[in-house]
Amino acid sequence: MDVSSTLVLASLVLLLLLVFGMRKGKQGLRLPPGPTGLPLLGNLPQLNKHAPFKSFLEWSKQYGPVITVYLGLQRVVVLIGYETVKEALVDQAEDFSGRAPVPFLYKATRGYGLLISNGERWHQLRRFTLTTLRDFGMGRKKMEIWIQEESKYLVDLLRENKSASFDPSFFLSRAVSNVICALVFGQRFSYKDAQLLRLLQTISGILKFLSSPSGQLYNIFPRLMNYLPGRHQTIFREVDEIRNFCTEKITQHQETLNPDDPRDYIDCFLMRLNEEKNLPSTEFHNDNLISTVLNLFLAGTETTSSTMRYTMMLLIKYPHIQEKMQKEIDDVIGQTRSPTMEDRKSLPFTNAVIHEAQRFLDLVPMGLPHYATKDISFKGFIIPKDTVILPLLHSVLKGEDHWDNPWTFNPDHFLDNNGNFKPNPAFIPFASGKRACVGESLARMELFLFLVTLLQHFTFSSPEGPDSVDISPENSGFGNVPRRYEMIVTPR
Repeated sequence: MDVSSTLVLASLVLLLLLVFGMRKGKQGLRLPPGPTGLPLLGNLPQLNKHAPFKSFLEWSKQYGPVITVYLGLQRVVVLIGYETVKEALVDQAEDFSGRAPVPFLYKATRGYGLLISNGERWHQLRRFTLTTLRDFGMGRKKMEIWIQEESKYLVDLLRENKSASFDPSFFLSRAVSNVICALVFGQRFSYKDAQLLRLLQTISGILKFLSSPSGQLYNIFPRLMNYLPGRHQTIFREVDEIRNFCTEKITQHQETLNPDDPRDYIDCFLMRLNEEKNLPSTEFHNDNLISTVLNLFLAGTETTSSTMRYTMMLLIKYPHIQEKMQKEIDDVIGQTRSPTMEDRKSLPFTNAVIHEAQRFLDLVPMGLPHYATKDISFKGFIIPKDTVILPLLHSVLKGEDHWDNPWTFNPDHFLDNNGNFKPNPAFIPFASGKRACVGESLARMELFLFLVTLLQHFTFSSPEGPDSVDISPENSGFGNVPRRYEMIVTPR
């Protein structure tokens, strides 16, 4: 046999070993079934690049609610449907509490912080963060007052447009950002602050990048992409700008810290850092502080502002729903008193619309990736250690077994026959279990108070009419990114 024939044979054997290894996993382990992939590329050539979750749904029709796919060489187990996702994230919460080291997030945070940590680091940072944010009012009356005050600033800003059409994106994100800034930095920023606007534009660009094919490609082939030019190189420089902003705020806090009067999250972290500075195993150090503040600032801004922007787009698209909300709000609160969270139970239709907007937007369709930190036994299969796990929130929020018309925007999904608000267990836009969003109560409060306040004072419309409004997402990858649009705000 000549050299060329030997090389061809060796290549074929290597390919067969790769394919066998990808399908078999660890010796003796029964992986969930899934489509056959190619060596090195896995199932990437078969994947819908613009909406990967659609491919997962199609494959689940053949292989069931737990499937194995390969994104490059990375083994991924996808969980599909409410019952399957609940069984994993709630019933086996500890097994599925791991967070995948998503390459983009890992590089952006340098491996530190709350978002992608596991083990003792995650336990300590999550417990501390939840307790501290609650102490400063998250989900409580103090935060309600902050949002009411910020709502007034937003109303005044919108009045300045005097019925001219404009893109509401950064009007809304500045208001939402100021709420998380009050918790984390102890201050709000002027809407005319050029640095804040620049940072918000950057944050918006990050979500858009992560939801693009190039962003997904980075997470699959990070080592290769790091050596190639492209948008990802610019994005990481922009992430460093936000990181530097957070670092500057921390430095300012260090210089003015008064342990007897902590002002915000950063102060409390610095106090804990000083208490444990001589403990070798402490997780309260500068690297975790910077990355956790970065986590909170990014997540606390873009997700809620995108949801608000999309909800207002839906109200412009369906003016009869907007009118019905305004009538309910007028009847219960009027147009002068600030809304409170106590009003929510008296505004069932308004509450239903906000829930339905979140469900219909389906902001993070694949959820944040989980991770098998050990071999997991699940539904008769073994999910091997180091497997990425995707709880497909899209399949829960749009599942036909829990929603009458999942592909239609319909507030009746959250109303009973008497018009009372009706919760649905399949409503999990914030995920569930041990890795559920730490800011869920804050986001719920912001959405309700901001939107009710805006509807008290304004009617929203499109300069080209409701039929011109395209409510389909601009990008569908990591997130369903709402389209930018122009709107007219008419004082009532």
